[in-house]
Amino acid sequence: QVQLVESGGGLVQAGGSLRLSCAASGRTFSSYAMGWFRQAPGKEREFVASISRNFGSTYYADSVKGRFTTSRDNAKNTVYLQMNSLKPEDTAAYYCAARRTPTYDTTTYYSVGQYDYWGQGTQVTVSS
Repeated sequence: QVQLVESGGGLVQAGGSLRLSCAASGRTFSSYAMGWFRQAPGKEREFVASISRNFGSTYYADSVKGRFTTSRDNAKNTVYLQMNSLKPEDTAAYYCAARRTPTYDTTTYYSVGQYDYWGQGTQVTVSS
């Protein structure tokens, strides 16, 4: 089992940047594919970005492609989401998620139901 704690959210003006971090407990972080999702009030949770267990393959939602970058540091048990050129429509609670995957898996996962563990979320608010 893994526990996830997000940080780095806050209030930023449109066009600004934020970097979210997600720290994982335990010694098996490298066994997990990781994902980022967001949920705005009154809306369903939606996929933002994901990174595979092996080789750091990444996948992004079209709405953030070219503006957001996800990366991981297995030595620090942490996954990051660098968010640039933020827009008011990026305002949401952001969640990281983890999925235990087979040893040689290089898949990126993009569905809520594919993840086993979730953090508590961190709020990002982008003002216009």
